[in-house]
Amino acid sequence: MLTALFMAVLDVFIVNVAAPTMGSELHATGSGLQLVIAGYAITYSVLLITGARLGDRLGHGRVHLTGLAVFTAASLACGLAQGTTELIAFRLVQGAGAALMIPQVLSIIQRTFTGEARVRALGVYSAVLAVAAAAGQIVGGLLVGADLFGTGWRPVFLVNVPVGAVLLVLGRRVLPMGAGAGRERSRTLDVPGLLLLGASVSLLTVPLVLGQEQDWPLWSWLSLAAAVVLFALFCGHESRLARRGGAPLVAPRVLRHPGMGTAVLRILAVMSVNAGFLFTLTLHVQGGLGYSALRAGLSLAPTAVVFGAVGLTWRRWPTGWQRALAPAGFAFTAAGVAAVGLAFRGGGDGGAVLWAGYAVVGVGLALAFGPTLTGALATVRPEDAADASGLLATVTQLGQLIGVAAFGTLFLNRLESHGALGAYTSAEAFSWSAWALAGTAMAGVVSGLVLRRR
Repeated sequence: MLTALFMAVLDVFIVNVAAPTMGSELHATGSGLQLVIAGYAITYSVLLITGARLGDRLGHGRVHLTGLAVFTAASLACGLAQGTTELIAFRLVQGAGAALMIPQVLSIIQRTFTGEARVRALGVYSAVLAVAAAAGQIVGGLLVGADLFGTGWRPVFLVNVPVGAVLLVLGRRVLPMGAGAGRERSRTLDVPGLLLLGASVSLLTVPLVLGQEQDWPLWSWLSLAAAVVLFALFCGHESRLARRGGAPLVAPRVLRHPGMGTAVLRILAVMSVNAGFLFTLTLHVQGGLGYSALRAGLSLAPTAVVFGAVGLTWRRWPTGWQRALAPAGFAFTAAGVAAVGLAFRGGGDGGAVLWAGYAVVGVGLALAFGPTLTGALATVRPEDAADASGLLATVTQLGQLIGVAAFGTLFLNRLESHGALGAYTSAEAFSWSAWALAGTAMAGVVSGLVLRRR
């Protein structure tokens, strides 16, 4: 199951490095590339909690394998796509498969382990997320740079097919196929909540991605306003359903769990910064500096190595440091992103400051994410495991979606705008994005401290 998790997370980040090559071969616009990346996150984030609920009703192993089959088939379709529209559509299906597959991993961990064993299992889970996110950049560069059999970017999707096939065979032998207890099986799927959440996320994402390219027409503003209205209706529906004794997508009881509100905010912030940084950096180094996909992927090796090392070892650091790790992670992230922006500002390759900035970003992202996720889930009651894991996984994907849409749009906006001295260069556009990313990271520090004080 952790191998499947690694594959699904890898797929989110491996596409970043391949995006410029896709854009060139498929003649995709900047917004088209954003939708290729964000399309996966849209269905993934919206359907995650429903996927967790289906695991309770039908059996975690059974639903995991169903999602794995959908994900593997969609990966094959993505690798064979002949146009941007096809690729976006298949990415949506791929995200739906991941939404069925991934929540079962946390649910089984929550139900199988207790006490210190659960904390260790969650630590490994967080480490897999960290390593997969970092490795995606390098693997993507290697696959695109190798241009296997003249297939260009397509192996970044096709690599999932043989792995998925092997996991399907093994999974049928080792995974538990039984359904949950009577209470879990009887919980409804909250279809109205699912529709309201899906509509609000879509109405938020589409104008963020397409608005800049179309010079922000009236429909884009109406769509953003409608997203706010529908999200308010979603919150109201969830509260009423909970009061009636129903099973809302987001249970208020889980949100009131100690530390959960802070965790939601911090995970949303760190994943937005992570996805926005990787997407805009890839566009700059390949589009602005002319790096190959291989060089772009390998240039992030310091981030990948440090991210993985910190993700695997932070639990063994002194106990007195643990409460400060997440705020320190956001501060490191802000400093590292700002350093990378400054290093590229002059239009060169960054020099030694750039490599230091990459390493600091790796430390910061690992510390901001790993301790936050583990701390929020380590004390959740077993009966709330599906809701808690679904909620935090949804927030993780929403953060990535917002990061690509918001910071990608900022980068493209600056790149297509004109300042007092003429058109902005790619380096200047990335510097704008870097300052916005650093500000968001610092907001994660301040907001987390405010919520903890309350």
